[in-house]
This record gives sequence, structure tokens and C-alpha cells, in this order.
Amino acid sequence: MFTILGLLGFGIAAFAIAYLFTPVPSPQKSAVAQGPSFYFADGKTLIGKTGTNRTAVPLDQVPQGVRDAVIAAENRSFYQDPGVSVSGTARALWSTASGEQLQGGSTITQQMVRNYYGGIGTERSAARKLKEIMVSLKVGREKDKDWILEQYLNTIYFGRDAYGIQAAAKAYYGTDVSKLTPAQGAYLAAAIQQPTPFGDPTGDRRPAAEQRWHAVLNNMVRDGAVKQADVATMTFPMPKKQSITEVYKGQKGYMINVAKKELIERRGYTEDEINRGGLKITTTFDNDLMNAAKKAVTDNTPDGMSKKIRTGLVSIDPKTGQVLAFYGGRNYLTEAASSTFYDTAQVGSGFKPIALAAALDSGDVTLNSTFDGSSPQYFPGGYHPTNDSNEQFGMINLVTATEHSVNTAYVNLAKEIGLGKITDMAEKMGYTKQQLTANDANKGLSFVLGTVSAHPVQQAGAYATFADDGTYHTPYTVKAVTNGDGDTKKFTEDGHQAFSPQTAHDATYAMSKVVEGGTGTGAQLSDGRDVAGKTGTTDKGASIWFNGFIPQMSTSVAMFRSDNPNKALNIPGYASYGGQLPTQIWNAYMTKAIEIKGYEAKSFAEPSTYASGGYGGAPTQRDTQQPSTRPTGPSHNPTTPGPGDTNGPRPPDGGSPSGKPTTPPSGGDGGGDGGPTKPGGGGGDGGNTKPPDPRG
Repeated sequence: MFTILGLLGFGIAAFAIAYLFTPVPSPQKSAVAQGPSFYFADGKTLIGKTGTNRTAVPLDQVPQGVRDAVIAAENRSFYQDPGVSVSGTARALWSTASGEQLQGGSTITQQMVRNYYGGIGTERSAARKLKEIMVSLKVGREKDKDWILEQYLNTIYFGRDAYGIQAAAKAYYGTDVSKLTPAQGAYLAAAIQQPTPFGDPTGDRRPAAEQRWHAVLNNMVRDGAVKQADVATMTFPMPKKQSITEVYKGQKGYMINVAKKELIERRGYTEDEINRGGLKITTTFDNDLMNAAKKAVTDNTPDGMSKKIRTGLVSIDPKTGQVLAFYGGRNYLTEAASSTFYDTAQVGSGFKPIALAAALDSGDVTLNSTFDGSSPQYFPGGYHPTNDSNEQFGMINLVTATEHSVNTAYVNLAKEIGLGKITDMAEKMGYTKQQLTANDANKGLSFVLGTVSAHPVQQAGAYATFADDGTYHTPYTVKAVTNGDGDTKKFTEDGHQAFSPQTAHDATYAMSKVVEGGTGTGAQLSDGRDVAGKTGTTDKGASIWFNGFIPQMSTSVAMFRSDNPNKALNIPGYASYGGQLPTQIWNAYMTKAIEIKGYEAKSFAEPSTYASGGYGGAPTQRDTQQPSTRPTGPSHNPTTPGPGDTNGPRPPDGGSPSGKPTTPPSGGDGGGDGGPTKPGGGGGDGGNTKPPDPRG
């Protein structure tokens, strides 16, 4: 007797010591992790949820019938036991000690402890089982039962990649957990022990699923949770067809990754915070505009075009810098790098408006200032740029030089104001110093013709500066983040004045002439509203652009090769010029975007002078006799070729520096730009430096 009592006392003492010295571990990060949810700008339409498919909910959002079903299926004595089952524990320990397969017998508290706390382990051993029991007893003593049930329901795996009851409700029945019926709750409770077969209860799996479901309902009747009469009216709650969704498919992956990258690089979030914090991330993207962007690209891209040719399209709100929509590529799963935010391409003559802004804002140059547009011309160092087809323009003002993208006139402009002012202006409009100085690009006169490379989103942001009276906003894609506690942090970008409002108005006027009768007539919108912009084409048509804007939106379209930045695009049915396919895509998108957003037709602000001029001679001055009413809208219907689009007197669009310097100072010239029916000229070769790799 004394021996038995001694052994019993020793066992009790050992148990007490084990209990005393077994700490309750910290929660596992994986157990409480909730992946981020990304939403469109309305804050309601889900783009996608990444990471662990778990959304924690408070217990009071789980219907009582669902709670009762889980308790009936897993642990009927949950609210009475100390956190462990004596009989189940004895059975499990005996089977382990005897060498038999370790059996179950775990309570809801024990299961929660395994899933929620770290350091418990999952190996099949008596030591691990004993540790689980000790922690479960402590948790059962220290924590409220409702708290334990809440953690359990938010961490248990239900199948269909659903962790927690909320994710399960959506995965199985496409509804919020609060709307689950007792019958559906019984099915989900039945799935806990066998999540894989219950994930797809079709075919020969259905009889077993129905049998287990009925067993849970019978347990609920036994426990008084439901009445037998109510069960008799229930029908088997067949789950909806499992959605095999690839969250990153199509444009979704581009949106998610761009937003996540911005949060890490610009908003101070860590990747771990994003992946585990259950954040609700509201982007700036408009769902309808995103669809319109994709449709404009896919509908206008000709069959047979090489898959190596990539297209970037992006729209920005000039007043805020919010990226409203973009096209990132054919499919994130096959082209993970975004053509709009990751890839870069030489900008060609799309850089000229930046030089124009620098010149006008210096105060030394006006729209009526004239520059030599003859071709070819010779500069120190052997640099001799030409215009397209060696076209002669004579002395022309900056409106004409911009309208017809006259290379030699712009080189003379750069020579007069200095490359430093152009570099500084480009930085103010979103370019980085590294981009501008790569390979000493900004040390040669060809710099003004667009030898630098940029992301399409940068170009759209730069052109948005003109639309917002010279105020530049850094483009951004996340407007709000709500954490698990419901606290919301909103984001904006303060603008800075890159140049004066009058400079913006004058440069916009010059670019409106590009659309009315220059290289970008294909951008004229059918409702006749004001449009301004600039085409861009580089050497041999290796990259082609149209950058355009209305007062409410700036949009850039770029096309380039992913394999070779210097190789001609060779697009079936199109010449490789900015005034052709990019402008066509821009027009198709903007037409739909205006309809979606309901933008009213607004006129651009008044320029300081309605300068105009011909070509091949001195410009016509209208400084002193400005019209009393500013003409608005395009000068002709966009479906009808504009001035110079046919064999009329206007010279060919753009200008091409076909001659190469003997000792080239800084790389090739930007190309000439084609109109909708007549191509412009390609740019010069790379010279002694090559453009930055377009992959960044």
C-alpha cells in the first residue's frame, strides 16, 4: 500500500512539477497570419487575397448553429472540461507507450494549442503529447472558453486552402460566415477531420460526406443544439464548385505586386507585415478603366505580332498623381515584369516637351522664338543631325518645331539654353539623376531628342505636370491601408511646382498643335475635345510612344521589345512610328475612359500667344493680334486625314538624324514621329554609348 501510495505521490509531484515548469508559448506567426487583401479604388471590389487564406473574425460573428456544430463534432464537453479529455489522453498515451499508432482524443483546446502556439511540435511522441496536455491545461485555466473557441475557429484548416471559418465560408459557400446556416455549419464541422475529401464531395466521395454530415447533425440533436424536426427538413448543403483561381492571373498579379512594392519602398511597410498582418490595401486602380486598358491593347494589337513586343499603357490623375489604370502585360503568370512599371524604353521625341518646358520657364525663350530647322546641320565634335528625309524647315518657332517634331530646331534650342536646364527640368518632372546621366547621356546635344530611357508611368507622370498647371505629383498606386484593428492610414502625394502655370499653358498649346495637325493627329477624339500630346520614335522604330492628355487625365502608351532594345519592332500592318499604333491604342482607350469617368469636355488654359508658323521660312507672328475667342477642339474630323497626312504641302512628320557623328558625344538621337497615315523618320544610332538595358 505504501509503495502504491508512494508511486502515486511521486506521479502527482512529477505532474505538478511538469505543469509548473511548462510555459505557455507565444502564438505561432503562421497561426495568426492573415494574408493581405487588395482592393480596387472603390474599397469594395476585391483584386485578390494573397498569402495565407485566413481572415480572423470575432466569435460573435459566427452563428450559434455553426459553433454548436463544431462542438458537437469535435468536443461535446468543451465548455465543461479543463482543456483535456482524461479518457482520450489516457488512450493516446497508452497507444504511444505500447508502440501502437498514436490515436487522437484531442479536445478543441488541445487542437487550438497545437495550431495556435509555437514550440508544441507535431511529432508522434509521448513527450510532445505531454507538453501539449500541460499547455492545454494552463490555457484552459487561464483563458476564457469563448476566447479558446474563437482562436480555434480562426486557425483550424477546413480544406480548399481555407484556414479559419471565414475563409471556409467563402471557399465552400461563397458567403460571409455570419450568413452560414446550421446545415452548412454541420458540413464544415464534418470537414475538419477529413478536409481533403470534403473539399470535393462529388462522385464516390459523396456518400461518405453525407454520412459524416448526418452524424454531426445527430450529435447536435443529442446535445440539444437542434431539434430532430428541424434536421428532418434539412437537405445536404452541397458546396459550390471549387474555384481553381490563380490569384495572380492576368492583370491581377501586376496590380498586386506594384502595390506591394510601393508599400515596402515608399510607405515603410515590411514584407512580413504585409504578408502576415491581414491588411486591407485599397489601391488607386479603377476596375472599369483597368478593363478598358486591357481591351484597348488587345483589340488593337494585330495578329501575328511578335510576343517579344511589349506594350505599356498607364493613366494618371494630374491633380493627385493617382495611377487610375494601367496595362502590365499579356499575363502576369507568363510575363511577370510589368511593361508599365518595371520595363523601360528610350523615349525618343517624347522627351522634347520637357526641353520645351525648360526653355519656356527660363524666361529667355517664348513660343515665338525661332530656331534653324534646316537639315543637315553640323555641330562641334562631328555631330550632324538631320530631319526626316532631310526635310528643310528653315527658321521656325517652337510651335512649329513641336508640331512637326523638327530635330534640328530642337538641337539648336538645347544648344541655346544649355543641357543643364533640361536635365534639371527632367528631374523636376519625375526622371531620376541616374537615368539622365547614364552613359553620359545628358552631355551631348542628342540628349534633347530622347536618348534616355524611362518607365511608361514616368512619362505619364511627366505629361500630367502640363495638365496640372506645372505641378508635378509622384505617381502612386495605394491610397489607403487598414490594419487588423480597423485603423486606416491614407496616402497622398504632395505636388511641387516644376514650372510656372504659364509655361504649362504655352507648352500645352504647342502640343495641342501636334494633335490638330502634326505627328499625332490620330489622337483626336471624336467629340472634338481639347487633346495635347507628343509622339516618340527611336532609331529604327525600336520603341514607339504616344504621350497625351486632356485636362483630367494623362495617358502614355509605349511599345518596345523585351529581347533587344535596339531591334525594330516590325508590327504587321503598321510602320514602327509613335504616330501610328500607339496613338491608335491611346485613342481607343481614352474614348472609353472618358465615357467611364464621365469627364466633361474642358478647354486648355490660354497660352501667352497663339503663335503659329509655316515651315521652310519665317514663322507667322500673332503676338499683337490674338483672337478674341480661343479656338478649341481639333481642326478636322479624326477620321479624315489632316493637313500633311496625304501628299499635301506639309512636310513629312518628324525628323530623323540619319547622319552619325565622327566622334559621337552621347549616343543616338531620338527618332522622327509618324502620323496616322504617314510615317516619320527613325532616330540615329547609339553612338559610342548604348541606352540603358530596358529591363532596368
